[in-house]
Amino acid sequence: MAIPVAPTTPPSQEALLGLFPPGTVLDRDGGLVIGGCPVTGLAERFGTPALIVDEAALRARARRYADGLAARWANSRVAFASKAFPCTAVYRLLAEEGLSIDVAGGGELALALAGGVDPASLVVHGNAKTDGELRMAVEAGAGLIVIDNFDDIDRLERIVTGEQPVLVRVTPGIRPDTHAAVSTGQEGSKFGLTLPRAREAIARLRGSSKLRLDGVHVHIGSQILDTEPFARAVEAVAGLGAFAVYDLGGGLGARYTYDDRPPSVEEYLDTLVDAARRVLPADAQIVIEPGRSMVAESGVTLYRVVTVKQGEPAFVAVDGGMGDNLEVALYGQRFEATVATRVGGGEPCHLVGRHCESGDTLSAGVRLRDPRPGDLIAVPVTGAYCFSLSNNYNGTLRPPVVFCRDGEARAVVRRETYGDLMRRDVP
Repeated sequence: MAIPVAPTTPPSQEALLGLFPPGTVLDRDGGLVIGGCPVTGLAERFGTPALIVDEAALRARARRYADGLAARWANSRVAFASKAFPCTAVYRLLAEEGLSIDVAGGGELALALAGGVDPASLVVHGNAKTDGELRMAVEAGAGLIVIDNFDDIDRLERIVTGEQPVLVRVTPGIRPDTHAAVSTGQEGSKFGLTLPRAREAIARLRGSSKLRLDGVHVHIGSQILDTEPFARAVEAVAGLGAFAVYDLGGGLGARYTYDDRPPSVEEYLDTLVDAARRVLPADAQIVIEPGRSMVAESGVTLYRVVTVKQGEPAFVAVDGGMGDNLEVALYGQRFEATVATRVGGGEPCHLVGRHCESGDTLSAGVRLRDPRPGDLIAVPVTGAYCFSLSNNYNGTLRPPVVFCRDGEARAVVRRETYGDLMRRDVP
């Protein structure tokens, strides 16, 4: 997958605003307003860095997915792939919108339950689920546990006392055009079972007195900008037989840069459902698991400029970085940015973080208009994985999460304190 590069000509202000949550506008002084809240006021109230979430935009995205799938295939449901944003308030919001939840690990399971998610709506994933995690899922009443390997079957046979519905995760041998770290459907993936091994697992589960085989699951990767591989994945699992449930995973890409052109939600759903109509039983339930494409565009990170170092290139350093956004260092993902009170235009700069690491670059060659110490910087499309991958490198405090809607703002995750850093120390 090619790494996105900076545009050679300044994008228009309209193009830049198009990367922010729908409904983002400028106030009379030219400052960004997200969810009806001026970002200057948000920074004063909650500090920086801060992850701002447009609540209405997130709810609208959830409804767009759920309504769009239901209109195309009545017996269906949308399960949010919560590793993209495992935050109690996000679980609660999406459950209120009627979505199911996909969790990977005991922590996500605990957060989902704390957020009021119906356990029966949970889909439990993981390539290395421990006895403890499986026991948590079974005792909570998780609706579906995804079998990733034969050890999952052995463990569940020991743990389950009644009946547990399961799916078999299939590795279809499909490599989409995406970063290798987030490609999961190819031969040699650590996830799932190859088609021959999946058939073995299916045969074994059909003979189990404790594990009820409801169907199969397939997921080929993340940040996929072409619908064709999704259709091939549907066709691959169809060859395994007729089942009550086909979980078709997620993977639709988000628009991070001016040049990104991901398929729309509707184009993605059309591809999946058209393939399903050709090869899947008409009465089967279809489940999809959008993650990145569900939450990415609703999030914006605010930073404060700490230093500006003139030169070739000019370095604009902010009070966050790879502690709150590892996507750049891990995957080479490009982000755009702007001075939040002087939106658009400017000269190319290297927007960098405060961490003691040369790889701590938020955006290389991004255009910023006359950046100065104390300015607010807004980086759009940070709703996916930035919170998930946040860390305490250099003892940095992880930022708060702030929901905005109709001009009202509320923190749903507070900023860490130095006391939090030491809370687990044993005297």
